[in-house]
Order: sequence, then structure tokens, then C-alpha cells
Amino acid sequence: MDEGGAPLLPDSLVYQIFLSLGPADVLAAGLVCRQWQAVSRDEFLWREQFYRYYQVARDVPRHPAATSWLEEFRRLYDAVPCVEVQTLREHSDQVLHLSFSHSGGQFASCSKDCTVKIWSNDLSISLVHSADMRPYNWSYTQFSQFNQDDSLLLASGVFLGPHNSSSGEIAVISLDTFALLSRVRNKPYDVFGCWLTDTSLISGNLHRIGDITSCSVLWLNNAFQDVESENVNVVKRLFKIQNLNASTIRTVMVADCSRFDSPDLLLDAGTPGTDSSRVFDLGGDAEDEESDPGPARTKGLRRLLDGLLEGRAQPLLPESTLETKVAELLAQGHTKPPEQGRAAAGNKLLIFTTGSLTYSPHQIGIKQILPHQMTTAGPVLGEGRGSDAFFDALDHVIDVHGHIIGMGLSPDNRYLYVNSRAWPSGSVVADPMQPPPIAEEIDLLVFDLKTMREVKRALRAHRAYTPNDECFFIFLDVSRDFVASGAEDRHGYIWDRHYNICLAKLRHQDVVNSVVFSPQEQELLLTASDDATIKAWRSPRTVRVLQAPRPRPRPRPFFSWFASQKR
Repeated sequence: MDEGGAPLLPDSLVYQIFLSLGPADVLAAGLVCRQWQAVSRDEFLWREQFYRYYQVARDVPRHPAATSWLEEFRRLYDAVPCVEVQTLREHSDQVLHLSFSHSGGQFASCSKDCTVKIWSNDLSISLVHSADMRPYNWSYTQFSQFNQDDSLLLASGVFLGPHNSSSGEIAVISLDTFALLSRVRNKPYDVFGCWLTDTSLISGNLHRIGDITSCSVLWLNNAFQDVESENVNVVKRLFKIQNLNASTIRTVMVADCSRFDSPDLLLDAGTPGTDSSRVFDLGGDAEDEESDPGPARTKGLRRLLDGLLEGRAQPLLPESTLETKVAELLAQGHTKPPEQGRAAAGNKLLIFTTGSLTYSPHQIGIKQILPHQMTTAGPVLGEGRGSDAFFDALDHVIDVHGHIIGMGLSPDNRYLYVNSRAWPSGSVVADPMQPPPIAEEIDLLVFDLKTMREVKRALRAHRAYTPNDECFFIFLDVSRDFVASGAEDRHGYIWDRHYNICLAKLRHQDVVNSVVFSPQEQELLLTASDDATIKAWRSPRTVRVLQAPRPRPRPRPFFSWFASQKR
């Protein structure tokens, strides 16, 4: 400005100068004078700063809820939980999983030390209860989940036994008295288990049929199993699904379809960056000739099987391939068809990992749960025995062409986020016991459960190193605006759901197994690690608020005090 108050430089020139500055310098320059302050708040200026600083693709529009580019810049800079505020060291071994109550007032942790710990989430986190599961022959605890009204906690664990044992158990703990209410067998243990309603939970069982053929049975269990009346069922079979090529059902979760039409954040269903995933709508109305084996193939399999049984033919196929083909043949005509059409608002979706080519979980299975199936009332063990259809077909299958190591639902349940370590492009599984090698990079894929399509491009920043025969689960979590995941590179990661950018890396001393946002406050995140610690992270602006000095109470004026004493 000159002495008369007129600007020495036009706004356009100041704008061009500010374009060459960084965000902090622009805000500092805005304090010089009124002209510079006005230019430093320019929307076009902050749009350029935003795309350049966060390296967002130019074809990605501003967040639909954002009011200005400057405020959006501040949100990503100031509202991400990246400041470590507390470290919890009460566990004595690797911490494997974390889960929040729906109210956000409590959370639970599971660990290799075989305890389930329940914590109070206040300004400072404190331990409320620790349940030791070793008296029940557990080796360690691996997963937990609060029911919808936060009155019960589901805790999943692994039994003591040989290294190749796959047996586990689910325990239900009261959050009022911390009493153990019931225990349910769970096999394989990495089914984990989940709540279907406030008082019923899903568990699994595995039955071997051949060397590489089995069937998984998913059970609906009453959380309160001390009912003495023989007229009240405490368990009911939900689904019985055939497994081929050494695959099994694992990692079950339930999505509520009632909020599909009003999502918190509607993701653009554009063309994904890498379209390696294939979604098969097995319950659609259209006939897919390629997926239908057809009568000719069925007759060929039957002719081959008859020839082998009568000794007129020699097997030209490997034993495992022959077993799979025979299992497919025997299942034809004995499998209940999939549900037709999309899920209705009153239904729920059962989601789990599975496979068809190898034991490595490379597919996501989806099955509708109808309202009448959400109760243990009705026939139990004998259900369906009079029917020829003793297997249930899946409604949808998503093939990710890689090893799935984590899944998580958005808060509105519409979007499924999947951690996957990809197989090499064009790889073919020749032996079900020898899956392809998997990449160290973890792809975070996103699927719309309403349209059953992949959306967005894969997020990538985190890494894992364990080979596929020892690969374990890396839990992820999704909030309204962010998605977070653990990794084997000793960091947790946070991405923005709308812009597909990595916003923060959260340091630990070992593998980060689990992350979880507070459902009531997405600016609070917890991370759990093999270093036996749980860390709490808050956003910079939350930390400033919590650390701001509280105003001291003003002393009462002397005359007011004196008058009160005379009374």
C-alpha cells in the first residue's frame, strides 16, 4: 500500500505471486494488509493449493459437503487423527484386534496374552475389566464385537492344540456384570463370528468330505444358552455351503441393507483404475451361458465317473482335479438356488471370504439373510433333511484375484473395503495347495453392495511381507470421511474416502494388526500392534482444544462477598 491507502499492486499480480507460495506462507502473507488478506482467501487460489499440496487428481471434484476450498484444505490438515496422545501397555503380548462400542464410550481389545480387555474411553483412557480366557482352554483371543445396544460383547478365540488345529470358540460377555453368559464352538477359528441381532450371533463349523472338499455350516446362536425349556431353540442352521479345492468360509460379517439409499458419502461409480476384480451375480434374472455348465458337460462328467467306477476308463486328471469335478457333479441338483434380485431394505447381507481355486481366500461370498431367518425359532437340526437341496448357493461372488487379508464396512453399510495382496497378472492356479505368490503391496479395494460393482480406484500405500501360506488378517476400519488400515511395515495408514489420498502414517515398533475409529468421533483413532501396545491418536485441532488452558474462575467482587457474609 502507498501512503494514500491505494494498493501498489493489482489483485491479479498479488494472486500470481501467492500461487508460487506454500499454504503456510499464503496465510502468513494474508496478515500484512486488507488487500493481501482478501487475496489470500480467494477460492481459486485455494483450489490450486489443494490439488497441488495433497496431489489429488484434477478430475476429482470437491467433497460434496465442503463449503469452500480453504475449509476443505483445513479439514484434511487439521481433522485427521495423527497426533499420538496416549499409549496403553496393559497387554503382555501382541494385540490383535480392537473394537468400539456403538456409543463410543467403551472399546475392547484382544491379544496373544489370552485376555479380552474392556476400556473406558474418556478424555484419558482407562482399563475397566480384563477377562482371562485361559481357563477355557483358549490359546489366545483374536476378535471382539459389541452388539447394537452395547449390552453384550462377542469375543472370539483360538483353542490350544497342534499348530494345524483350526478349532476355536466364541464367548458372550455381559457388559453390566462382566459375567460369561455362553460359549459357542467356532471352526475354523478365523470365521471370527459376528452379531446378527442384539441377542443372536453367527458361528461356523467345518465338515470334511474329501481331501480338498468340505462344507461350511453357518449357525445362528442365541446369546443366552442357559434356557432350560426344550421348546425354545438356542441354535439354528442358517446356511450350508460346499467348499472346493481346500477352500473354507472365513471372516463373516453382516451388512444392514436399510441404509443403502441414504449413504453418508456417495462414492463415484466411475471406472476403477485396475479392473482386476470380477463380480458374479449368481442370483440375477439373466442367464449366463458361460457360467452354466450345461447338460453336455454334466453328461460328460457322469460318463467319466461311470467309466471309472466300472473300470472301463483310466483317470487322465490329477487326483485333486478329479475330486473337485466329482464334487461339482454330485452337488448339481442338490443345491438350493440363489435368491433372485437385489437385497430388500428389510434384509441383511452375510459377507465372508471364500474361494473356488485354492485354500487362499481370493473371493468374497455374499448371501441374503431374509427376515424369517433372523431368529432361532423353528426347526433346528433336522431342518431341510426332507429336501434334496442340502447345499445353499451364494447370491454373489466377488473374485479379487489375490489373497484377501482384511475387510471392513462403511458406517452406512453400503460400501465394502477390502485389503488384498494381488496375484501376478495372468497367473493360473494349477494346484489348489500351491496358490500363486502374492504381492508385498496391499491394494485397498472398494465395492458398492447396492449395485454389486467395484467403485473408485484401489488405494495403495501399505505393505505386507508374510507369504501366502502364513498370511494373517490385517484389520481395517471406515469412518464417515476416512478409511484406516494396519500394515506389516510398522505403520497404520489413513486415507480420505472421497479423494483417495493417504493422509497419515502412524508409527509403531512392530506390525500394526488393527485400527478402529470412534463411531461418535472420527477424529479419534486407536491402533493395536505386535509391540503389545495400543495407541490413541487425535486430530491436531482436538489436541489444541484439550490442551487449551481453562479460564480461571473470576474472583467475586469484594462487596458481593462481604454482603453474602453479612447474611
